[in-house]
Amino acid sequence: MEALKDMRCESCRRGAPTVTHEEMRMLLPEVRHWQVEEEGGVPRLTRVFEFPDFASALEFTNRVGAVAEEQQHHPLVTTEWGRVTVKWWTHKIGGIHRNDFIMAAKTDDVFAAA
Repeated sequence: MEALKDMRCESCRRGAPTVTHEEMRMLLPEVRHWQVEEEGGVPRLTRVFEFPDFASALEFTNRVGAVAEEQQHHPLVTTEWGRVTVKWWTHKIGGIHRNDFIMAAKTDDVFAAA
């Protein structure tokens, strides 16, 4: 099976299905540092990345933004001194789509290269 980080996001339309509990159980080990958190009734993949300073955190934020633009799938990113919180979910469907797992894996890849 192709690694999530090597996959491309597919165009997602309103009404597309969210991942099932079984799919989520199978995909979470591939993005093991990510947590599923619910905010306002909407599940999101969430991870906090730690950095030694603000400049490193900002550089990471910009790299994640570039990947998001390339894939046309965008996260909620909070950049602070020494840390960046990234949250993936698909707004159009109000939940987690396979694209969100792909982007979480791509985000991990950006972090590993930092």
